[in-house]
Amino acid sequence: MRHKQRGAALLMAMLTVTLVATLAAASLWQQWRSVEVEAAERQRVQSAWILTGALDWARLILREDTGVADHLAEPWAVALQESRLSTFLAADRNNTGGMDTDDQVDAFLSGQITDMQSRMNIFNLLENNKPSTVAVEAFTRLFAQLNLPATELALLVQQLPLALNATDTSNSAPLMPRKAVDLGWLGLQASTVTALQPYVTVLPVRTTVNINTASAVVLAASVAKLSMADAQRLVAARASKYFKTTDDARTVLNQPEVAFNAAEQGVSSSYFEVLGRLRMGPSTVLERSLVARDGKTITTVWREHVATDMPVANAP
Repeated sequence: MRHKQRGAALLMAMLTVTLVATLAAASLWQQWRSVEVEAAERQRVQSAWILTGALDWARLILREDTGVADHLAEPWAVALQESRLSTFLAADRNNTGGMDTDDQVDAFLSGQITDMQSRMNIFNLLENNKPSTVAVEAFTRLFAQLNLPATELALLVQQLPLALNATDTSNSAPLMPRKAVDLGWLGLQASTVTALQPYVTVLPVRTTVNINTASAVVLAASVAKLSMADAQRLVAARASKYFKTTDDARTVLNQPEVAFNAAEQGVSSSYFEVLGRLRMGPSTVLERSLVARDGKTITTVWREHVATDMPVANAP
């Protein structure tokens, strides 16, 4: 009888130890999870503030640009290579932001500003809610250069007015794209959207193509009767001296049959894309913002950010 009591007591003790160990493990896991959630939230907030600061810095650079012409030799066109954030802090080595040495996480910031008027604006395809003949011809040349089906352009011209004039009750109307990557919303094939992305953009108003920043492909498509060889000549000429007016480009070409249209080409820009990339620890946050410049006023049209491990690619 005494042996049975000892066995029961031993079994009870083992069960008690197991229960205590289980409760302790569960409590430890809950505590670890709370710490991880708090750390992730803190990192998210820090990333948002840093990228907001980067956007404000980009807006300041654009605000201080008072030149009549916008070109690739200006400060805004210089990409920020990946730099450790500590290099931007004051020279006080004891300033750790309230963190101990063991708690500090290396953060690296990079980014760039891209002139969105270096690309052809999808919005230009419409004029008074009707297809624009000049713009459609320009996009026809672009599609031909990229070996894209003409049926895709026809679909784009057909769907764009439906998306622009869609109402909340229009269930069958396509969504209006906000970026070039969204052109699939209008029914374009994924391969077509991928091919168009480096050369087109979606801006809220009709815009001109900046001949100081546009690629040779965009120039050849935008300007009627301009060959690819002549477009490359313009790109090479502006590298040494930017065009103050479209007449400067006409002088370089010295071809009377090639005419620039003030409604389609220009030398200044009002819309820019600001890209910021923050790498903090194992995570990377990429933020894109479209800003509009009107004199000294810089407004943000839209912002988006995603967690990604993809490297930043320079726009063609």
